[in-house]
Amino acid sequence: MATSNDLFYSRLPVNVLPLSELLTEEHLFFKVPDNWHVLITDVKNSTQAAMEGKHQTVNLVATGSIVAALNVAFKENILIPFFFGGDGATFIIPPTLLDATIVALQQHRQNTLTNFSMDLRVGHVPVTEIYQQGHELKVSKLKTSNIFNIPVLLGNGLQFAERIIKGVDYKLSTSVQSTEDLDMSGMHCRWDKIKPPVTNFEVVSLIVMAKDETAQSSAFRQVMELIEKIYGSQEVRKPISVDKLRMVASLKKVGAEMRTRLGSFNAWYLVKTWMTTVLGKVYFRTKKGKEYLYKLVDMSDTLVIDGRINTVITGTISQGEELKKSLQGLEQQGSLLFGFHSSTASVMSCYVRNMDDQHIHFIDGADGGYTKAAGLLKKKIASLQTS
Repeated sequence: MATSNDLFYSRLPVNVLPLSELLTEEHLFFKVPDNWHVLITDVKNSTQAAMEGKHQTVNLVATGSIVAALNVAFKENILIPFFFGGDGATFIIPPTLLDATIVALQQHRQNTLTNFSMDLRVGHVPVTEIYQQGHELKVSKLKTSNIFNIPVLLGNGLQFAERIIKGVDYKLSTSVQSTEDLDMSGMHCRWDKIKPPVTNFEVVSLIVMAKDETAQSSAFRQVMELIEKIYGSQEVRKPISVDKLRMVASLKKVGAEMRTRLGSFNAWYLVKTWMTTVLGKVYFRTKKGKEYLYKLVDMSDTLVIDGRINTVITGTISQGEELKKSLQGLEQQGSLLFGFHSSTASVMSCYVRNMDDQHIHFIDGADGGYTKAAGLLKKKIASLQTS
């Protein structure tokens, strides 16, 4: 049975106010318990994979790690904060879930290596170690639509954990073995590239970090106000819309989902899923199907605050140029660093436990949007460290 410590995140209040306002309300953020843990997954050499046209596989693997971890938490009826990053994911979990989640992610890692020849890092850092090194992890919940809320995290604790896990000397040691099959139920990845709602709009994948952790809230607020001013509300700048959604019934697409979910080839699964996808095109023309699509757009994950701003937005090319120019000005003032990638479409992978309210849809820019934006940001960070 879940303890009060396990339910720390589950019991956090959901805040209904603009993000720019939430960032100024320190009392609405709560310190992550010392005995919790940070788990991170990351596709090694993801930038090169994106350059080789394997960005959708990278997204698929990243989404798979979220499905694996959330299914462990779901069985225990525990909510955990998690963050999609395009080429990986981050979770903050209570000790109750640690062993089972690591085992599930290691199983997913092995399947990824076998089926896609990609190496998925899986790493773990205790929150207490993060605090001992002087970093913060403060979390809040924000309602972003009628039926969807997201975690908002301040502090550089996750970036510290990421540096440890990506270090050449890091090795995850675990003697825990599982007698159960990996549960990847709910994994769906059958949508075609999604064109922006308006013709000739671009899709921007943006990552922003504050140079000073103590000034993170004000820097993020400044950036979010800038985005609102240039693009409008989150609803207006959302890169996906119902009329642009198209399911793909190709065996290649279904086969990739199959190998991620099952870890191997299964002819019955392939045929059944292909037929379901074909029939789905008919279903989504019905009243109930259209209601699901509107919920899908509502529950799409286009904004991630994990100690950085990660967002996918759409607008005109001139709006994108204005945003980049404004961010360059803030960068020159020394308040932040950013990575920016523009593409002509977005991609989506999904976690669907049921067709009502238990589904979430992970959005990235096409052609490896987040991965390429992160690559630019890493170069800027490296340049600062060597100057």
